[in-house]
Parts: sequence; C-alpha cells; structure tokens
Amino acid sequence: MGQKLHVGNLGFDVTSQELQDVFTTVGPCNSVTVLMDRATGQSRGFGFVEMTSNADAQKAVQQLDGKESKGRAIKVSEARERSSGGGAPGGGRGEYNRW
Repeated sequence: MGQKLHVGNLGFDVTSQELQDVFTTVGPCNSVTVLMDRATGQSRGFGFVEMTSNADAQKAVQQLDGKESKGRAIKVSEARERSSGGGAPGGGRGEYNRW
C-alpha cells in the first residue's frame, strides 16, 4: 500500500483528473480525490493523493511542493491521520446549549 499525501492551496476549479495528471508525472497513483463542498459543489481547495509506493510519495513531496498549478503554489505533504475528538460536547451543540 502506498502513502497518502495531502495537497493544499488548490485552485477552486481544479478537478481530480487534473490533479492526477500532475502527480502521475512523478509516478502512478492509487487514488486521487479533490474534496468538494456539499452545499455549493465547489472545490474546498484541497485533496488527497495516494501514490502506489512510499518512494514515489516522497519524490512527489520533493518535486511538487511549491509547484505552480493554475496560478497557485500547491502545498504537498504527508497526510496525517485524523485525531479523534476535538468536537464540541453534546453533539456539536455546545456544552451549555442543552435542549
């Protein structure tokens, strides 16, 4: 299994296919996803790329971090696991806003 990369500072018109085209210049990708806002359908400005090998992932970070894509310098880094918790107590309503 490859390594997942976080790609930030994407233009709001960048598609998953365009992002894949950028990363396949470094090596093959297992998956590419640009995250979209549910309400507007517009890109959220970041995505994830899973490279097929850890070596290709490291090469992608070195070669593509700071590279310009559609007028913006993209940020490429190793994706971190989501931390658990961190949300507001009470299901997001806030501790003192109980019904």
